[in-house]
Amino acid sequence: MLQARRVKLVLAGAAALAMAVSLAGAQASPSPVNDLPNPYQTVEGWAKLPDGRAWGSTSAVAVAPDGRGIWVAERCGANNCVGSPLPSVYLFDANGTSTRSFGAGLVLSPHGIEVDREGNVWVTDCACTLGRGVQAPAGAGHQIYKFAPDGKLLMTLGKAGGDRDSTGFWQPNDVLVAPNGEIYVAEGHSSSQGAIARIRKFSKDGKLIATWGQWGKGPNDLDQPHALAMDSQGRIFVGDRGNDRIKVFDQNGKLLHTWYQFSRPSGIFIDANDMIYVADSESGSVGNARTRTDWQRGIRIGSAKDGSVTAFIPDPVQNPPSTSAAEGVAVDSRGVIYGAEVGNRALKRYVRKP
Repeated sequence: MLQARRVKLVLAGAAALAMAVSLAGAQASPSPVNDLPNPYQTVEGWAKLPDGRAWGSTSAVAVAPDGRGIWVAERCGANNCVGSPLPSVYLFDANGTSTRSFGAGLVLSPHGIEVDREGNVWVTDCACTLGRGVQAPAGAGHQIYKFAPDGKLLMTLGKAGGDRDSTGFWQPNDVLVAPNGEIYVAEGHSSSQGAIARIRKFSKDGKLIATWGQWGKGPNDLDQPHALAMDSQGRIFVGDRGNDRIKVFDQNGKLLHTWYQFSRPSGIFIDANDMIYVADSESGSVGNARTRTDWQRGIRIGSAKDGSVTAFIPDPVQNPPSTSAAEGVAVDSRGVIYGAEVGNRALKRYVRKP
């Protein structure tokens, strides 16, 4: 009886904490969410690139329609693919074996990835992470590519080389394809004053429908919108990374919620049960987030319905010089989590503890 009572008290405490965390999302500065349980164990070295070559940086991971195949866009063994003959897009089977690859010579800096209901693979070329001393070829980058599952290029959005007006992209970060085929793009990788920071909405054939958002630090602004996801209600979740928050919109750009309890979002994934997985790869170590030492990096897990946070996979690296832990995140049909890492140049797998 005493043990059962203790279990009930623990569960009640966890529920109260989850509710408190949910309510904290309405505040500008909630208390750090670092001490929730971690029900996962980490599996390293699961996915093998061809010929045993080393991984480059990757922020892009997605799940195939079968719920088991894993698509990854990887930066050609480095932090960019400029001048590389290597493919940038790979499909891995359930054993971590690469079964397909394509994109060589096309994508400069693969950043975000999306797989639509037909299995087509969408890749954003941010052209924003090339590194010091690396120059992008003239008239290249800042585009979004739609590939058939076999690698055939089906559509290209944006102007090669990029532009800042209404017809092109500048540093597109992520792409989302809704069930009706409409396309959403999160754009702008800089946190500088006056930077591009907006969401674009396109028809399924690539015609611009709407644009919303501008750079800024206010409640209605965006700063480096880095990730996109959609829940079962059709709401659009934007990882407003430079402002350390998630902004939830309807499909016409109306702001519905602002959540701070998931920390600094680099990647967002929402599963079929409206569980939300949010990767924080920068707190305490990158740019203006270096002072954010009270929030630990890692993957926070909770509910997209009410914003409660219920679990946390912490980054084991305490003081990295730059980005660390997962930047992109995806979850397969078995509930296995995949974290795509830029700083550590790896694809990690997280499985439930026995």
